[in-house]
Amino acid sequence: MLCALLAILIFPGVLAAESDDLLGRIWEGVQQAQEKYVSSCGTITETRMSSLMAKPLVLRGKFCAEGITRFSLDYFEPSSMRIRFNENYLNVTNDGKTEVMEIGKSVRRAQSYFGRDSALGNLKKNFTITAQEDSRDYEMKLVPRTDTFRRKLNYLVVKLDKKDFTLRSLEVDGKSGVNSVFVIDVNSMNPKLPPDTFEVYKPK
Repeated sequence: MLCALLAILIFPGVLAAESDDLLGRIWEGVQQAQEKYVSSCGTITETRMSSLMAKPLVLRGKFCAEGITRFSLDYFEPSSMRIRFNENYLNVTNDGKTEVMEIGKSVRRAQSYFGRDSALGNLKKNFTITAQEDSRDYEMKLVPRTDTFRRKLNYLVVKLDKKDFTLRSLEVDGKSGVNSVFVIDVNSMNPKLPPDTFEVYKPK
């Protein structure tokens, strides 16, 4: 999950020279982190808010990720939910039922678009960003520029640790009216993961 979320970092087309230099440093750091940290595990706290909810819903869980093709997430509070992604297949298990989805083609299309030498140019076409830093974090707010993303998102806010460019938090404000903030604590870098960590069911 960590690397997959980092892969959505988008850069604006027009920024002041100082901000452009900052984004350049962030971009380079993220690329180096993806090469250095092949796998990671940690805890995640998601807070969902909506005008239709009487109070925020707080979900807590643990995750592991390997590259940008394998990801596991187990929510244990307030209820159990299990999510697995392994290359082509996504499994979501809730209340004893597992939904099996084949999403590999869509994922590869996105990775190809945002992962080639022209990635930065492609990213600039789709989002505008404002960036800032403090003593601990880099923070970027990403606002969609094109209808492809504008139909689903109002904005994203990404925070990265300045020491190692690991993801600290991600805020997603959606067109559905739901705002979700994911606070991420990475406590293990490059762990040796059991083979069944990312085991998924495949469509029959």
